Amino acid sequence: MSNFAFGTYRISDYNPQHIQALKAAISSGIKMIDTSSNYMDGGSERAIALAFRDFDDGVKANIDIVSKFGYIQGSNLLAHKETPFEEVVEFSENCYHSISKSFMQNQLTESLSRLEMTKIDCYLIHNPEYYLLDAINKKIDYDTRLDEMYRRLYNCFVGLEEEVVNGRISSYGISSNSFCKPYNSEEFLPYEDLLTLADKAADKVGNMNHSFSTVELPINLLEREGLKCASWAKNNGLRVLANRPLNAEYNGLMYRLADYEESIEYYHHLNELLSVCDNEVLKPFYNLWEQLDSNKHKFGWIGDYDSFLYSQIIPHIKKNLEVIADIDKENIINYIDLFLKEYREMVLYECSKNTKVALKEFLNDNYDSLQKSAIKYLLEKDEIDYILIGMRRESYVYEVMPLKD
Repeated sequence: MSNFAFGTYRISDYNPQHIQALKAAISSGIKMIDTSSNYMDGGSERAIALAFRDFDDGVKANIDIVSKFGYIQGSNLLAHKETPFEEVVEFSENCYHSISKSFMQNQLTESLSRLEMTKIDCYLIHNPEYYLLDAINKKIDYDTRLDEMYRRLYNCFVGLEEEVVNGRISSYGISSNSFCKPYNSEEFLPYEDLLTLADKAADKVGNMNHSFSTVELPINLLEREGLKCASWAKNNGLRVLANRPLNAEYNGLMYRLADYEESIEYYHHLNELLSVCDNEVLKPFYNLWEQLDSNKHKFGWIGDYDSFLYSQIIPHIKKNLEVIADIDKENIINYIDLFLKEYREMVLYECSKNTKVALKEFLNDNYDSLQKSAIKYLLEKDEIDYILIGMRRESYVYEVMPLKD
């Protein structure tokens, strides 16, 4: 049966609730914490260090820390523009990527510093398939791009084997979304060749055995293709970490596999805001709130709303605030903030209702909550060692941890 690991995506060292959630998970017996150099631009690793300060060495020794590298974003991107890193894939304006040996060494040094550690239990290459995606966009033929992918992985494996010798990591592996793609997908990363590359890297360094120990990939109630990779990994003595247990893709759509309650404050804040904006000056705002209210059930999943919020709603609000002079802007912004907070809760509620209808065949008249159904499915899989769960509040920890029993 699988176990839980604390996933620190979106965990920040500036948020006391996040630190407290980490402490609660450690006190509750969590055995693994998964992080990455790019999570909150290093803030997740710093948060782990802050939480660990409250525990003695005996407790900390029983928790595996898994970190990752590969992304060049935030402060890394600024550093790259000053002194370029090697073998960089420029995937988008704000997302560069590299798995070069020198970048790995740089990132490991930074991660150890942020974690306040001298050694990381397992260091993963984070989504190396960015090279493949870039090569596909550039129309590079299959054999050529796969050869180059293997070359880059081998060179990085050599560096990782050296870090095992240096004592800065205990083992290494790969976290990849491409492991859960079908074999015939252009984005599929052939995982069955990885141990051959690891053997060659170990031989190059002079290690008797390779230290490739772990694969991490999306597996959930809807995305089951990754179980093939998980079975291969277990048959070869590797550890399997399943991420995205509650964010699933199915038939080209994303679903949040969790139930949410209807906001009891929503209509109060909506009516307050409509009342405040019921005048000629604020008419554009009044129309916006009415439109949002009538469309709250139309978002496919919460990620669609979040994207819409930052790309459309917030710019629209800012634009209208700029041309409206004769109002108390601070007061109206306060009303808007209260409304948008409850509006997101309503979108989550509406999405969870729609998800139950759309995924009825997967639930089989199961009367558990969506999240319990999704997690129980993974807990029963012998191929999975750890399920990475985001637990950003202490209450989430106490909700999730008992599900293992």
